[in-house]
Amino acid sequence: MSTSLTTSHRRSWNASGRAVTALIGVVLTVGALITAFPFIWMIASSVKPQSESLTYPPSIFPRVPTLKYFMSLFVELDFGTYLVNTIIVVLIGFVGLLFMSMAGYAFSKFEFRGKRWMFFLVLATLMIPVQVTMIPTYLILNSMHLTNTLVGIALPTLVSGFGIFLFRQFMSTIPTEMLEAARLDGAGEFRTFLQIVLPLSKPILAVQAVLTFIAGWNSFLWPLIIASDQRLYTLSVGLSLLNKQIAVNPSLQMAAASVMVVPILIVFIVLQRYVIQGFALSGLK
Repeated sequence: MSTSLTTSHRRSWNASGRAVTALIGVVLTVGALITAFPFIWMIASSVKPQSESLTYPPSIFPRVPTLKYFMSLFVELDFGTYLVNTIIVVLIGFVGLLFMSMAGYAFSKFEFRGKRWMFFLVLATLMIPVQVTMIPTYLILNSMHLTNTLVGIALPTLVSGFGIFLFRQFMSTIPTEMLEAARLDGAGEFRTFLQIVLPLSKPILAVQAVLTFIAGWNSFLWPLIIASDQRLYTLSVGLSLLNKQIAVNPSLQMAAASVMVVPILIVFIVLQRYVIQGFALSGLK
């Protein structure tokens, strides 16, 4: 008798558990669709003819898809130049990954005089708004004749205090015994860093690579300030000019927005596994 009651209770619990799981799945699916709807609308609107994008009530998906406005961005407008400029700025920013990783390695594995105060100063830079430092940075770059150049656009974002903090937190988890064994085998500090520390730091490198890519790709205010030549503008500045100079054309504007957003999503999807692992191992939640 007791055995049959236990079996019936177990079945009821299993049935209720499946029902709760199905309900959670439905709620999450609806939430995901609501969250993704603006992105879906942007992509769908970018391939609509202008006549469809201005109709009321609006339709989500185009009846006659067209890539006309993507071609207009790169053929009739200067988005090809803006895209190349943005890629160059991002690539220059990637050089800063090496500098930040070296600084994080030094703060995590070396002992030297003033280490705590220097790391405190690095963290203190996180509390200073970027807008406060723009004028001094501009004056410094102007004295170096780097204004109105792509290097001048990328240089201020080359190293960040948050990036050094991330590398320091992650590299603190690397066993010191492994590094000492490499030194005993005759490896120098630079070789130890390149062949042991960096390969073990792939997750946090992926995290910082995504953050660097997003910062360079979305950079707007600084390129607008330091570049007076329109041929040096980045995509975000070009998108702003497009919204101001072109007559109302939602399809063309959505096509430009897609060029801005889609590469970021692709980079994040490709590096998603490393990003999650890097944040987990660095102790950030």
